[in-house]
Amino acid sequence: MGRVRLAALAAVAASTALAPAQPPAPPVSVNSLGMRMVLLPAGRFTMGSPAGAPMRQEEEWPHPVRLTKPFRISATEVTQAQWRALMPARVVPPAGDDLPAASLGWTDAVEFCRKLSEKERSVYRLPTEAEWEYACRAGADESTTADGLDAIAWYADDSGGAAHAVGTKRPSAWGLFDMLGNVAEWTGDAYAAYPQEAERTDPAGPASGTSRVVRGGSFRSFRPALRCAARTGTPESYQLAHVGFRVVQRLD
Repeated sequence: MGRVRLAALAAVAASTALAPAQPPAPPVSVNSLGMRMVLLPAGRFTMGSPAGAPMRQEEEWPHPVRLTKPFRISATEVTQAQWRALMPARVVPPAGDDLPAASLGWTDAVEFCRKLSEKERSVYRLPTEAEWEYACRAGADESTTADGLDAIAWYADDSGGAAHAVGTKRPSAWGLFDMLGNVAEWTGDAYAAYPQEAERTDPAGPASGTSRVVRGGSFRSFRPALRCAARTGTPESYQLAHVGFRVVQRLD
């Protein structure tokens, strides 16, 4: 009996040793507004989409990108409660503390980041388009789970045509919620086609422009539009019920 037990324990140990190690979850900090800020490492990834992807745009050509600095990104979209804490004079409908703040323009989101930077004495800003896609992919080709899109995203098939409280779907491997669906998200980059370069290092888009890149799709989007590489250009002044934002904290 002892030999059988020892053999069984040895088999378990061997199978454990062969099993792939699960990467540790990124560290999380919480700021004074209750935002969970997830620390992402520097790294490389392929930005864009492969030929033949549904609804792919020609400008989404796949190209390597290198991000040389770690950064923190909010685990969820900015909520209405967080928005009101800094921007009480600028009400965004509909009311609901845990709903994402939406119906606001790009300059409104930038102003929120400015005020948050002052409050926290740390630099907060909108993510660059590259940072956003890197975060969305979470080290994989696409942001998804074994259960597929329904497990991670509020979109046209399951949203009922409205935004939902943030963080109610399953998070990505990096602990980020609603990167796809719920509300689409402003980025800091002006909208333009990708430059034709072999590799881009810490890209931040053109220096100026009146349209900004919006990422992630929303509760109004159909399944093929919810892709990490999907991008749209939206005028800075547009205040759309399906567009909100999340923030990045710069590490000094």
